[in-house]
Amino acid sequence: MSTLTSHKVAMLGTGLIGDFYTMTLHSQRGRDRVVVAYSRSEERGRAFSERWGIPRHTTCVDDAINDPEVDTVVVGLPNDLHLETIGKVAAAGKNLLVTKPLGRTGAEAKEILDIVESAGIFGGYLEDLVYTPKTTVSLASVKAGAIGDVTWVRAREAHPGPHSAWFWDSKRAGGGAVIDLGCHCIEIARNFVGKDNRPIEVMAWADTLVHPIAAEDNAIFLVRFESGAIGQIEVSWTFRGGMDLRDEVSGTEGTIRIDHFLRTGLELFTTGGSGGYVAEKAETDAGWLFPVGDEVSELGYVDMFSDMFDAIDAGRAPRETLYDGYVVNTIMDAALKSAQTRQWEPVEVAWRGGTAASIKRVPEYHQGRTVVKRELLPDGRSKLILNDPETGEITDVVL
Repeated sequence: MSTLTSHKVAMLGTGLIGDFYTMTLHSQRGRDRVVVAYSRSEERGRAFSERWGIPRHTTCVDDAINDPEVDTVVVGLPNDLHLETIGKVAAAGKNLLVTKPLGRTGAEAKEILDIVESAGIFGGYLEDLVYTPKTTVSLASVKAGAIGDVTWVRAREAHPGPHSAWFWDSKRAGGGAVIDLGCHCIEIARNFVGKDNRPIEVMAWADTLVHPIAAEDNAIFLVRFESGAIGQIEVSWTFRGGMDLRDEVSGTEGTIRIDHFLRTGLELFTTGGSGGYVAEKAETDAGWLFPVGDEVSELGYVDMFSDMFDAIDAGRAPRETLYDGYVVNTIMDAALKSAQTRQWEPVEVAWRGGTAASIKRVPEYHQGRTVVKRELLPDGRSKLILNDPETGEITDVVL
């Protein structure tokens, strides 16, 4: 007889993220079940429950949270509903898993964090992209020292825009592409530079270039960390051709490049169209297509939920905590402010992490001078670029 623990879940929200979450729980993870689904629409709730074999659905969020069979509540609702809903989950004493971003602002995220911690319940932050198989392998390499000290992380997420109306409403969402996509990219950068590496300040550009909305549909910003490392975040709701998810990590001893989605190694050409779903945010079903073999696995959902439920069972913190979600919100606050002021803005965060040492590489010497660069010439000889530590004079020598 299996000794594995299973969980009974209330799924709050029946949109695309609810589909991904439930697909993962019922299929890839297998032993956990959604037993009640909440939707504001009776029709959508019924269709969602029939699609995934869920025994009960309701239009009353309180009934879903307080269902006696439920031990874990997944909040997959619009951003403006997180605070009130999470307060109800905390009052019910259930395990809480909440989709990104934690709140619309750093202040709102901190309020959520305080409520959950005061209630003493489990809280997990569902940031799937740090759990992708490629990220997991890359992080292990970084922690093993394969690329030395991380100096720079570029994280990019771009696609034609979100799938539900509320995302486009800056009051409900808290912003535009920065809030929707920047939260992913920021947490990817934080994982690679180290979570004890305090974010110090942000410089951002953001604009509304295409869509007739109040929020930004494009943004680029830099996050400076305590060690001196830089996170370069690129987000767009106007990228055409699917969903572009790429990360680049540079260190003193190496480099990592990751393409998660748009170029996966699987390419298909069709003149007639497949007539079906290709991948998230794909804009066409004809021409050159880039299907994703196992979408929920490639996007990190499988390992994310495994970590969350394993953490609940073991009584430990998950890899992604609500505090992480709060830190991400404070960085996005600084980015949105910087986009207005056009200057570096400090990250206002109640820091609980440790300290990070400055990036430092032990210099190599040649005849009393430091080696700036060593390269191999076409004829097999070596060339050294040298710096005199006393005068600052830069010279080169061929060996």
